[in-house]
Amino acid sequence: MKVKDFNFNLPKELIAQHPLQKRDESRLMVVNKTSSEIEHKVFKDIIDYLNPGDCLVLNDTRVLPARLIGMKEDTGGKMEFLLLKRIDVNHWETLVKPGKKAKIGTWFVFGDGQLRAQVISVSEGGSRIVKFEFEGIFEEVLDKLGEMPLPPYITEKLEDKERYQTVFSKQIGSAAAPTAGLHFTEDLLIQIKAKGVKIAFVTLHIGLGTFRPVKAEKVEDHEMHSEYYVLNKQTADVINDTKEKGGRIIAVGTTSNRTLESIANENGRVEEKSGWTDIFIYPGYKFKIVDALITNFHLPESTLIMLVSAFASRDLVMGAYDMAVKEKYRFFSFGDAMFLY
Repeated sequence: MKVKDFNFNLPKELIAQHPLQKRDESRLMVVNKTSSEIEHKVFKDIIDYLNPGDCLVLNDTRVLPARLIGMKEDTGGKMEFLLLKRIDVNHWETLVKPGKKAKIGTWFVFGDGQLRAQVISVSEGGSRIVKFEFEGIFEEVLDKLGEMPLPPYITEKLEDKERYQTVFSKQIGSAAAPTAGLHFTEDLLIQIKAKGVKIAFVTLHIGLGTFRPVKAEKVEDHEMHSEYYVLNKQTADVINDTKEKGGRIIAVGTTSNRTLESIANENGRVEEKSGWTDIFIYPGYKFKIVDALITNFHLPESTLIMLVSAFASRDLVMGAYDMAVKEKYRFFSFGDAMFLY
């Protein structure tokens, strides 16, 4: 299977640069994978497609304001740090630009000296292991000094950092937002619960690997990045009970989908579990537990569009994407949504 089979023409003006004023008023493309029927709705209409006894599974990860702008302590030269992965209390794996100025032993300073960092080592891929020095709680210092690590296709500044967080975000540690969840409001979730739909949460901390392009020519040759997940006992019990009673498991986002499919056994049951997953889902994959999927519109030739194509079919999904372009849907993180069932 070739990567170019998942390419499509996307005009740059359809890449959403800002979130809508109201989260649940984005557009919603509804795709019936059995009949191939496509409907055009508003996101808050999602409630009409959810049935009592269904279970909506949301990713409650919270994005770190992981982009730090600082300077070299000795020269004052401007530097940009992007936090990738926490190693321990003081040590992080980071991307540093310009990298040639981030040599081992070099010190950097952020804000008014509230945060200092020293490069400890350089990895094979060019990322830096950095030791931070600070007073107090690192997350509080980061919240004051850091910026949201918006994807590279968003070039305009985000005025309100909370708009790159879901309203149910809780577990800090993600380098990117689970963007399908950005469409939900607290009121909409209350209405969904009132209809008899169960709400369950998993955590998958999204890494920047989600934005890395697929460089292989064949899909099967791509090496997937690894991300940390948690599924607790309460969520496992809700999901298993839903399955036993004939309800649907509806994954909100590819991250929830990957978490569930990483944990589920062949009988579609899950158990309390945490760990790292590098599951790569593309056409030919047999889903074990997910019955329906809410997701945004993704980049051409990305692992995310491959996952969606595995859930429905490549022809149906690529046809829906062509229609989305024609109908001027908004794409990517701050864009519109798709519901496949």
